[in-house]
Amino acid sequence: MMAEKKGFFNRLKSGLTKTRESLVKGIDSLFSGYSEIDDDFYEELEEVLIMADLGINVTTDIIESLKIKVKENKIKEAKECKKLLIETIKNQMSVSDAAYEFENRKSVVLMIGVNGVGKTTTVGKLAGRLKDSGKKVMVAAADTFRAAAVEQLTEWAHRANVDIIAGQEGSDPAAVVYDAVNAAKARDVDVLICDTAGRLHNKKNLMEELKKISRIIHNEYPDAYIETLIVLDGTTGQNAIVQARQFSEVADISGIVLTKLDGTAKGGIAIAIQSEMDIPVKYIGIGEQIDDLQKFNPEEFVNALFEVPR
Repeated sequence: MMAEKKGFFNRLKSGLTKTRESLVKGIDSLFSGYSEIDDDFYEELEEVLIMADLGINVTTDIIESLKIKVKENKIKEAKECKKLLIETIKNQMSVSDAAYEFENRKSVVLMIGVNGVGKTTTVGKLAGRLKDSGKKVMVAAADTFRAAAVEQLTEWAHRANVDIIAGQEGSDPAAVVYDAVNAAKARDVDVLICDTAGRLHNKKNLMEELKKISRIIHNEYPDAYIETLIVLDGTTGQNAIVQARQFSEVADISGIVLTKLDGTAKGGIAIAIQSEMDIPVKYIGIGEQIDDLQKFNPEEFVNALFEVPR
């Protein structure tokens, strides 16, 4: 397990290279360019953080918190400020142990998100993770609107060695979920993961379909713990926050899965979105393999971003 974690950390570190070039190089240049901490220093730091897709609100919080710590610690030189900055960024994120309660209960996981974010792939990877931890897992192919989505999830179910409930392409997604929920109860499944249609957030009918699916789960399986995860593409930066806000209007989102963090310069979105939405990032994806989805560890993420020695 330790070897697996070390391997993922190294892949994460490698995947964050572009974000590091954007953020850390800018910060290092800033710290070496200023001998003392003044308004100009903070203004330039603010610009570097915003350019790394941390967003205005989160950047403001970080700067204000940093100013307080600098004053409390009586720090005068800019280079002494870097460690404080890293700690301040870490403090913007937290994931409690209770965030993964669904893993220990009879639960239904509803996976939502727009087309192209890696949602179906994430369903397969999460199923694999849970199966490897000893859970009895089933997946439901309720993304019936996208061509080949059912076939894609069937392949992932095969890789993860879990059962799948699927309908025909173009069939009613809610009907698939209905069948899956009842099958999960009959087979004493621990976790049922439902893939949903790639819901374009400006299409009201698709949002209504999502509400319908939620009602079926509540009505048919009232004892189940319901976890709603939104899958967001890390490469889209601030647009990911817009999507999360749209979906939160129709779904009680309990967690975020950030995909495609490898190879993007917008990895700062992992820091921004948690603060902006007050919804924890629970998983991150940095590749196409089944083990490339891992629980989000804020400490490790920031350490990988800043190349802090472990």
